[in-house]
Parts: sequence; structure tokens; C-alpha cells
Amino acid sequence: MHGVDFLFNSSGNWIAFRVGRYIFDVNGNWIGWMPWNDNYVVTDGGEYMGRIIGNRLYKFWNEPYRGYPGYPGYPGYPGYPGYPGYAGYSPLPVGAQDVNLKEL
Repeated sequence: MHGVDFLFNSSGNWIAFRVGRYIFDVNGNWIGWMPWNDNYVVTDGGEYMGRIIGNRLYKFWNEPYRGYPGYPGYPGYPGYPGYPGYAGYSPLPVGAQDVNLKEL
């Protein structure tokens, strides 16, 4: 079993968490995964979601298309990871914006 990595937006608010290569929202719903074993994240449907930079999840405007990553299979329910608290403000990297999970 992999550990839990909490993911935040630039304001420091908890927006998601990672278990292994799978990304879940704060309610434990599977929303994405990391198919290429790097920081590139796609939705559960294979569309670009963003990149993980440290403990932040950002969407970059000019990210190159990598092709359809396939479907990894449903990862199951990860359980509630606990509340990580507030991470503090972090400025957005150049060319990035916060991921809006409501748009997914």
C-alpha cells in the first residue's frame, strides 16, 4: 500500500490526494491518475488535468498533448485520508493556474 500525498491549490487549500499513481478528490472519488510515472496527471477519462509540483496540483496552459493514456482500471475506494490542514499560500508557477475540480 502506498502512502497518501495531499495536494493543494496555490491558496493552500486541500483539493485532492494521491495514493500511488491515482488521484482522488477530498471525498475519495477517483478523478485522475498518472500514466507516465512522472508528475503529469490526466482525468479518469484520459484528458489532461495538470501537473503535480511539490504538494500542489496546477494546470499549465501550454502543456503538450501526449496521446491517449489508456484506462488503468478502477482503483477502488481509498478511504478517507484524514484532514491535512492548511498548506499556506504558494505563488503560481509561470503559465499555470489552479486546477478547477468542478470543471472535471
